[in-house]
Amino acid sequence: MAILKKLAQVRSLSRAINAATKLLTERGEANSVSMANEILSQYKLLNEEQKLSFYQALATKFNPDPALVLQVAQDYAREPNAKNLIQLTKVTEPPRQELLRRINRVEGGTKEIVAMRRHLIKVLAKKPELYPLDFDMHHLFVSWFNPGFLKMHRVDWESPAHILEKIIQHEAVHEIDGWDDLRRRLQPDRRCFAFFHPQLKDEPLIFVEVALVPEISGAIGPLVDKKSETVNPSQFKTAVFYSISNCEPGLKGVSLGNFLIKRVASYLKEEFPSLKTFVTLSPLPGFMDWVIGGANLGEPAISSQATEKINKALNILNLKEKSWPERISSGWHPTTASEEEKNALMQLCAYYLTTFTVRKGGNPVAKFHLGNGAKLHRINWAGDVSKKGLKQSASLMVNYLYDLEKIEEYHERFTHGEVIYSKPVSQLL
Repeated sequence: MAILKKLAQVRSLSRAINAATKLLTERGEANSVSMANEILSQYKLLNEEQKLSFYQALATKFNPDPALVLQVAQDYAREPNAKNLIQLTKVTEPPRQELLRRINRVEGGTKEIVAMRRHLIKVLAKKPELYPLDFDMHHLFVSWFNPGFLKMHRVDWESPAHILEKIIQHEAVHEIDGWDDLRRRLQPDRRCFAFFHPQLKDEPLIFVEVALVPEISGAIGPLVDKKSETVNPSQFKTAVFYSISNCEPGLKGVSLGNFLIKRVASYLKEEFPSLKTFVTLSPLPGFMDWVIGGANLGEPAISSQATEKINKALNILNLKEKSWPERISSGWHPTTASEEEKNALMQLCAYYLTTFTVRKGGNPVAKFHLGNGAKLHRINWAGDVSKKGLKQSASLMVNYLYDLEKIEEYHERFTHGEVIYSKPVSQLL
């Protein structure tokens, strides 16, 4: 039986590759639906190893013709007119992009291609020859999942159970502890919004959780406390974005979160005119790793005065004598830390965010929000006292402020290497 199953899978691999080849022919285009369905049906029968062989075929057999590319490129170099430019664009596009487009047209095609990339991403590190296929999938997804095509919906307690289950499953920042916890996060003073694609109607792609509160929050505990009292709508002054999570690994590298936050902010502003402030309460993954590694800011070099302050702060922490994990295991806590330790960590964090963020290896959360047009507003001591928070950031959390009228300006300035920050942050430097 095992031998027969293996032979059947080998036939399925051959049929899937042959169907892919035929789909790109004139005859294949005329019968694109049946051909595309044949590819998907045969692909589903493949085992792990054969799926890699299928990816290998897509990555190597459907490349542009080098001789034709060279010829057309030379034509364009001699005569850089519109006709030659269009022809050059056509011949340099890998045929597999058109293959994926045709598969995408059939029912369920989008979902299957996203699932293929989800699987592909897991093996890329060991199969670098598959990067061209990944590149083309990502290139197409940027268009197919353009936020202009996506629908934003509020997720509430009345949403279908399978969607609520996905929210619990994919919450990546602050774990949801069962249905009671989720119910509290969907109360009237909380909001959860998600992007959906027309071809994946029951699949939230990314979601954001928001707390509507009287003032800017500096600690995550009260926002995710399932026993906390709800806030009366008359007190809604501030919207705090405290978690954003991707649900689909296959869409890695496709920018969705920045558009979701902006769209949610505009929606909430219209729903609650009393809202004046839109901020995040964000974690600082990697901050303590950076401190433990010696707080190296990389190039270009910073001023001697800043270097002196950073070294002084490191000396106060004295992590060479007792490592950070040892400090935590022996009971270190922000509520009992010395004022010197607090000032040192806050100062290091200020340099980390204002200087290191724009450099290689800078904090990914900071890059996301500052690149999205937010302002570094406040660094909060004892913002996250969970085990994870203590380990990754010594309990520090950050408020990034979204000034809806200055988002574009701040985004532009960040792209030129400038971090916009508030006066309280500047006082830490």
